[in-house]
Amino acid sequence: MFKKIEIWIVGVILLFSIILLILVSGVLRDAYLNNNKTPEFLRNSFVKIAEIPKNIYHVVRHLSGENINAIAKLQKHKDKKRYKQFIKNKRNAFLILPRYDHSLNRSVVEVVDLNNFKIIHTYMHDIDKMNNQVKNTKKFPRIKIDDAEIRFEYVHPLILSDGSLISDSGYSPSFKIDFCSNLKWINEEAIFHHSKTIDHEGNIWIAGIIDPKSKYVEKFEIKDFFDDSIIKLNTDGEILFSKSVLEILIENEILPNNFALNTSLLNSLDPVHLNYIEPAFNDTEYWKQGDVFLSIRNQSAIIHYRPIGNQIINYLTGPFAHQHDLQIISDKEISIFNNNNFFTNNKYSEIIIYNFETKSYRKLFNDQITKENFKTLDQGLSHILKDGSLLVEEQNHGRIILFNNKGEKEWEFVNKDKNGDIGYIWWSRVIEDESFIKNFKSMIKNKQCLN
Repeated sequence: MFKKIEIWIVGVILLFSIILLILVSGVLRDAYLNNNKTPEFLRNSFVKIAEIPKNIYHVVRHLSGENINAIAKLQKHKDKKRYKQFIKNKRNAFLILPRYDHSLNRSVVEVVDLNNFKIIHTYMHDIDKMNNQVKNTKKFPRIKIDDAEIRFEYVHPLILSDGSLISDSGYSPSFKIDFCSNLKWINEEAIFHHSKTIDHEGNIWIAGIIDPKSKYVEKFEIKDFFDDSIIKLNTDGEILFSKSVLEILIENEILPNNFALNTSLLNSLDPVHLNYIEPAFNDTEYWKQGDVFLSIRNQSAIIHYRPIGNQIINYLTGPFAHQHDLQIISDKEISIFNNNNFFTNNKYSEIIIYNFETKSYRKLFNDQITKENFKTLDQGLSHILKDGSLLVEEQNHGRIILFNNKGEKEWEFVNKDKNGDIGYIWWSRVIEDESFIKNFKSMIKNKQCLN
């Protein structure tokens, strides 16, 4: 008799669990498809239930002694040396190297002299102190968790002529520190992310998510929509210009002709994903000073945009998929870092050159990149130097390679710390400006930093 009762109890529990599972799944599905219009008390309760397996997993990891907040260690190049030079070549240039150091449990920015690959200066500010000064907790509710020192990233840091540095941690406030890593300002008016580039007027173009949202997004009340915008800051952190990329596309009548954008707007909260802004410094036959080139990853498109007049001059979709970085390399060409995430033939990343005169594409050092088994799933970066050499960053795997202008491998760097653990690199950059280099070396010689 007791066995029959036990079987009956098990059956009731099983039936209840199945009903609860169906109910939770239905509510979460409705919340996802209908942009969180499900009653909030139901949605929040069922999200907590759905997170039980994840929380159990984290508890097990914590009990095993693993730090669950730490950034993952990379493995692909664990058998390689930290730095190896293959061809000696003196270069009057700096490598700005934002990297995660697992031995320090934090990110740093190092200025590396490419004559000898020696670190000549390091930026490393008090991240927790900065986070404590962020007032907009509604916009940045998890900043002390997601951007705590152990998880913080210096994303594509920009160093100015006075030695100060502007950066963010990726979908965070923007900030500026001085040569001695003292905090100068924080801008929390937008959620800043991805590239930082300086224009001919000395202002900084940076990607951001604006709030309040643009009129088209606000109209449909899409709560968690990534309304990516191009933002121009001055060096004091003040916003001089801001424009939604979605607005740019709609107002230039690109949207109706782009099937991918129309469909992804219905099914994605991040249909644009702006990841790079490249300003034009001078007039050429194909662009004007003040124009900007935009890379929008989730449309696999490059936009040539003229802020004066709100005009799209060119909208390029070519032999690239989920591209990340772009660079003006001549008066008629741009380079594109192609993550190459097509359904087929996607084993390696590529550097693609587009010529506006011939309206044609070509690949740069493709055999060499293939030989190096070089591939980024997302992010990644390339830089073509003045002499035609090529630097490529395999961000997902913590590696940088420099090829000389003949395509020969000059050196390779893997971001290993003193214990041999590999960390991410958060978009390096090369500086070849002779006056900048001379001035920066003078600041190093005369620096009086207390930290």
